[in-house]
This record gives sequence, structure tokens and C-alpha cells, in this order.
Amino acid sequence: MNEYPKKNTFMSIKILWADDEIDLLKPHIIFLEEKGYEVTVAKSGDEALDKVYADSFDIIFLDENMPGLSGLETLSDIKSKQPGLPVVMITKSEEESIMNEAIGSNISDYLIKPVNPNQILLSIKKNLENKKLISEKTNMGYQQEFRQISLEISDRPDLDEWENIYRKMIYWELELDKTQDQGLKEILKMQKSEANTVFYKFVVKNYRDWLSGNARERPLLSHIVFREKIAPLLQNNEKYFLILVDNLRFDQWKIIQPTIENYYRVVNEDIVYSILPTATQYSRNALFAGLMPSEIEKRFPQYWVGEDDEGTRNQYEFELLSEQMKRIGSNVPFHYHKILNLTAGKKLLETLNNYLNKDLNVLVYNFVDMLSHARTDMEVIKELADDETAYRSLTLSWFAHSPLFEIIRFLYEKKINIILTTDHGSIKVSSPTKVVGDKNTNTNLRYKTGRNLQYNANEVFEVRNPRDIYLPRTNLSSSYIFAKEDHFFAYPNNFNYYVNYYKNSFQHGGISLEEMLLPFVILKAK
Repeated sequence: MNEYPKKNTFMSIKILWADDEIDLLKPHIIFLEEKGYEVTVAKSGDEALDKVYADSFDIIFLDENMPGLSGLETLSDIKSKQPGLPVVMITKSEEESIMNEAIGSNISDYLIKPVNPNQILLSIKKNLENKKLISEKTNMGYQQEFRQISLEISDRPDLDEWENIYRKMIYWELELDKTQDQGLKEILKMQKSEANTVFYKFVVKNYRDWLSGNARERPLLSHIVFREKIAPLLQNNEKYFLILVDNLRFDQWKIIQPTIENYYRVVNEDIVYSILPTATQYSRNALFAGLMPSEIEKRFPQYWVGEDDEGTRNQYEFELLSEQMKRIGSNVPFHYHKILNLTAGKKLLETLNNYLNKDLNVLVYNFVDMLSHARTDMEVIKELADDETAYRSLTLSWFAHSPLFEIIRFLYEKKINIILTTDHGSIKVSSPTKVVGDKNTNTNLRYKTGRNLQYNANEVFEVRNPRDIYLPRTNLSSSYIFAKEDHFFAYPNNFNYYVNYYKNSFQHGGISLEEMLLPFVILKAK
């Protein structure tokens, strides 16, 4: 066998180095062995393959120009058997065609001869130890920022500061997803819970003033988003697709952002707020109407479907948007599309070219909302989305294979701008709050409206007069209550069954950072 003696038989990282001039590389191999690596050598592609089949390796260094089976041919065979095994191609040639072929074959690195030992060491660290190094750096970074975030949460944050806090927590949440440190994940989870406790009090204190105009500052709430953020863009004589992905949380946007950025540049990323209830019937109708729900009911009763009414509660979005466009003096022609299932998404993709003559296309895509509800109703989804990390991962997996992504790529080819946003988010609930209502009380787990509601007033945001926050009332004694933090409403009858069924599901309608702070993103084709 053509191997150099190993100094230590307990090496954790095993390297295969294939080169027909391997004897000339003995100093490099000794250098690596002194660093603690176990190195196996091969003088040809065939010998390298024999050793790959007979043993397991963590990384392979492969000479591109070997007699017999070439480096590229050896690479192809290795990847067909072990696609995840890192292979570093080493070559004397700087020809672009060879580089392209090697890169296209999914190599992990590309080095030009002559290589020095430190180049090899750097390549090993980059390919094998990067996750460990990144994990250590991430953990250290969050530990350093933990105290600062906690101070910001406790220091009576204003609107801008809440946005900054939420962005930071989402950033660290996604970074810690890449590590295996469950302890720090739990610490961040508790910090996020603390933030939601303080944020709930912030909303309860200010929400009425935001709507009445008495507040010194107010967020961009659902009913003013179109007028303030979208209408000005339509004056630039550019074509836009407004894509509203129902129930898309800010962290879900961040998880699909890298995929979208292969085609589009993010030119603006803002956070807007959902109104209460953070539910489609209210927040999305408000966005399209440019009015609060009670104002819609008063001005356009034919377009408002109440809690007790039959029918789909968002069936008049086109009509509401048309009325808003007239009211703000916009004569921009637009198409409206709503996608409720896979078939509808594919059908729109096939006919999309027919709609590009309009300056504005509005696309409502309901998948994420269906996913959150399915998370409650389908055992297989419960298994796939057992926690926040899995929920984000499932969102990314769906998006990467969805008609929506195909639509975005089609729009990229046509160089059409995209506005991406949502109507509300959702939160994983775990703490039951008891409530009693009559048979006409709505079924949502994060808000209730009806008469004679019974509850602990300290556990909810109660609004006895719905008109105070511009919500419709079904009768004179109707009131609203909203769940806080990660709470959900449960009836005393069959309480334990109800709690066990809905605990750890993703719900919306109440007050939390996840439900209220929403992405608003402007994308330009690259």
C-alpha cells in the first residue's frame, strides 16, 4: 500500500490525497499529520476510488491531471456515490473551461499548483471546521449581545426601538438555527418571551391613540400601508407585482430572502404593523380598503362579511382596492389574483404573460396561512413543524418548490418590480387562558368577540366598546378580547382535551411581535 506512516491512530479527520506525484508532496502530508490529521494517499484515480469504496473520508484532495482516470472523471464517480463528500480539486491549469467543469461538478474548493501547506490547511478548515468555528462565533456573539437586547427591552422602547429589537432577535434566532447549542436557543426563546410580555403592554397602552391620531408617533398600520407605501411607487411609471403572502412572518421572509436574492435585489426592507385582530378578515380587508373594519362596514356594507355572516370573509378584496384607488385619486390599471391551492398557482403561471400589460398586479398567495392551520389539523404537519426552526425550514422547502417561486423567476425574466408583504403573522401558542362565551362567540383562539364574554381581565386586552378601535359590533353588547404573548383561549368544558389539541400550534389574531410586526419589501430585478 502506498501510504505514509500515521503518527496517531485516533485522528478525528481523515483525508484522502490523490496525486500521481504524491511522493513530492511528502512535506505537505507530514505538516498535516503534525496538525492532527490522518492522511491516506493514492497515486491514481482508480486507486483513489478503491480507497473511497473501502474506507470513509472527511475530505478528498484530488489532482486534476492524472494519467489514466482523470481528476474530473474521478470526481464524477465520487460524487455519484457520495454527493456530500467535500472534494478539493488541485490543478496546474488555469483554463477557465476546466475550472467551470470542476465547479459545475460541485467541488468544495479549487487550488492552483504549486500549493503550500497553509493553503491546504485553510481549505480543510473552510470545508470541515467552518461549521464549528461559525457556531462558536455565533454563540459568543449572541452571549455578548444578550445583555444589550435585555437592556433595550426593559428601557421602555418606542416604535423604532421595537423594530430594532425584533430584527436583532430574528437575526440571532436564524443564526442559532445553524448551531447545535440548545442551551442558547432556550435562552433566546426566554428573551423573546420577555420581549413579548413588554410589547403586549406597549400595544395595550398605545393602540387606541395610534388609531385616534392622538399619538405622537404611530406605526404604519394595515389600513394606511397601501396609501403610504405602495401608491407613491405607482407614480414612477414602472410595473409592479404586489405579492401578499398570507401569514408570512418576518422570520419566514428572512429564511426565503437568500433564494429570492438569486434574482432580485432588496432595495428596501421595512416593518409594518397589522391591526387588531391580527386575522385575515380584518387586517387584509383593511389593507386593501385603506379603511379600518368598522369604516368598511359603514361605507361599504355590501363588501363586509361579519363574524356571524355566511360566506368567505375576504371575497371582496378587488372591490375594496378599487374603491381605495378611486379615493386616493389613482387611475393606475391593475389586475387582482388570489391563489388558494397548488392548481391555481400553476394555472396563473401558465397565463401570467396575459397580465403584464397592467402597471399593477396584485397577487394574494395563501399557502403560509394554510400551513399554519394545517399545523393544527394534520398529524404529518405536526411532525414536520414541531418547533420554530422546523416551521421556518418547512416554509423554505415549500417556497423553493412552489409556483410562487416560479412566478417570481418569471417576473425576474420580465424585469418587473415586486412588492412583497403580508397581512399578519402567527405565534406558537402554549399557555391556555380560560374564556366563556355563548354559542355565537367566534372560534378564533387568539381573539374573541361576542356578548357576555367571561374571562380574567388581567390576562387579556379587553375592548368593551369595539368602536374605540374601529371594529364592527354584531350587537349592542358585543366586546372584543385579545390574547397576549403565547396564550390561547380555551373553554372550560373539555379543557384538558382542548388544551392538548391546540397547544404548540401556530395561531394568529392576538398581540405579539410575531403577529404584528410584518415584512414590507421592495425588490428590483438584478
